[in-house]
Amino acid sequence: MSPSDGGTGPTALLVIAKEPVPGRVKTRLTPPYTPHQAAELARAALHDTLWAVRAMPARRRVVVLDGRPGTWLPDGFEVRPQCAGGLDERLAAAFAGSRGPTLLLGMDTPQITPRLLAPALESAAWRDCDAWFGPAEDGGFWALGLADPDPRLLRGVPMSTPHTGATQRARLLAAGLRVRDLPPLRDVDTAADADAVAAAAPGGRFAATLARLTAVAGR
Repeated sequence: MSPSDGGTGPTALLVIAKEPVPGRVKTRLTPPYTPHQAAELARAALHDTLWAVRAMPARRRVVVLDGRPGTWLPDGFEVRPQCAGGLDERLAAAFAGSRGPTLLLGMDTPQITPRLLAPALESAAWRDCDAWFGPAEDGGFWALGLADPDPRLLRGVPMSTPHTGATQRARLLAAGLRVRDLPPLRDVDTAADADAVAAAAPGGRFAATLARLTAVAGR
């Protein structure tokens, strides 16, 4: 199966993303990187994420976008605008626009691979399972899958806290859902995160971009 033909599967894949504009993305990378360099890293992370998703079996692939699509967007994706409001509202709206089993990812984990997500995408992924949950090492979550994408499962969950992931997972369990877990991953927020993620996925565009910018910055 080539990267241009990820095949079909039972699950819709959503990537919630922000247009990589300097000053609007990866602001916690500044310093040591400039806003333009941080945007380059965001663009590279988005590239690796979307190309991995493109290679995964899915019945549809959607970028839920804050901003405008650019040359970084490969073929094979639908584009939907993000709604206004806090992150919980934007995630809830992303799920509300989908029907049937749906897995949502962010653009902060460019180390994802089709193999990593295979358990949540195979034909039996939703047998005896109502939700897939991918915890992030910073206490958030990097993936959330719902057999029935009910936006009420996300609204009101406090986002960007050390307890966001635990709160979200508890919300799923309280609703009576059968939850399966994906491996924990590290988000790219800080320069230290970027170094660790690049080391975990040395063959990606993110790692190559980081190496180039690190050399320029003399880090």
